[in-house]
Amino acid sequence: MQNSQEMPSNSTEILFELFPFIKVFKDGHVHRFLETDFVPPSEDPQNKVQSKDIIISQETNASVRLYLPNNINYDNKKLPLLIYIHGGAFCIASAFSSVYHSFLNKLVDEANVIAVSVEYRLAPEHPIPACYDDSWSAFKWVVSNGDNNSGSDSEPWLRDYADFSRIFLAGDSAGANIAHDMMVRASDEASGFVETEVKLVGMALIHPFCGDDQPDLLWNFLCKDENSRLDDPRFNPAVRSILLEKLVCKKILICIAEKDFLRQRGWSYYEAIKNSGWGGEVELEETEAEDHVFHLENPGSPKADIFIKKMATFFK
Repeated sequence: MQNSQEMPSNSTEILFELFPFIKVFKDGHVHRFLETDFVPPSEDPQNKVQSKDIIISQETNASVRLYLPNNINYDNKKLPLLIYIHGGAFCIASAFSSVYHSFLNKLVDEANVIAVSVEYRLAPEHPIPACYDDSWSAFKWVVSNGDNNSGSDSEPWLRDYADFSRIFLAGDSAGANIAHDMMVRASDEASGFVETEVKLVGMALIHPFCGDDQPDLLWNFLCKDENSRLDDPRFNPAVRSILLEKLVCKKILICIAEKDFLRQRGWSYYEAIKNSGWGGEVELEETEAEDHVFHLENPGSPKADIFIKKMATFFK
């Protein structure tokens, strides 16, 4: 869990500032313009979705929040498994915030899936690629509970209820970027995950924060590797079409919003997938007259409800 308390800076000299995300002082202090609240796991009073937290790495404190729907089939028919990565420009937000907790509760209830929401270390205190590495550790932990793992160390919610032949990856904004990278890694035959019962069938990228042919100030500042810029396939997937061609999933949903400042980047990703030679089915869904992550900003709106139903249909 990220530390939401900020200590005052001893410096007035600013090293980097990008509103509405972060201000970094030369003494190393980081100010986040948007505060993140933290809510504990619980049973949702409305839809009875249950949740719990698990630390998967004592070294990095990387964690996950698991969600179990109320409508579990008790006839031994297991449910699709969703691994979700929160957004926040790699440097703000949390899987344990009320915003994401509420969203996952609704999505899990509507889609009737088992969900794993990943909590990763934030930049710049933990520069990129820490967020990718933590998410990949979470992915490996998830699949370690599959392949008929009945050991005492297996997670019962995953072992007993999740169908590891129907795994989906999803995320919004920077989380969509990380979800894409997880799919690329999992598609590498050397990773050892493309085997047995573990199968990734789909990926949903919501308002993805990915690159184009223009420099990105935030990415350049947060990335540990100073040589990693426009030609980094994590930032700009289009530069390595061979990685897109080898994606093992069979369907991809890309969501964009008409007023989103990242709209064109979503389009660019869509075109890169279409032109890569990948043999699956890709769909582009645009929400008119809405802005970036509108479903999180205004979760009670009619369009947010429609959006969640769209996601649920994709996962089903």
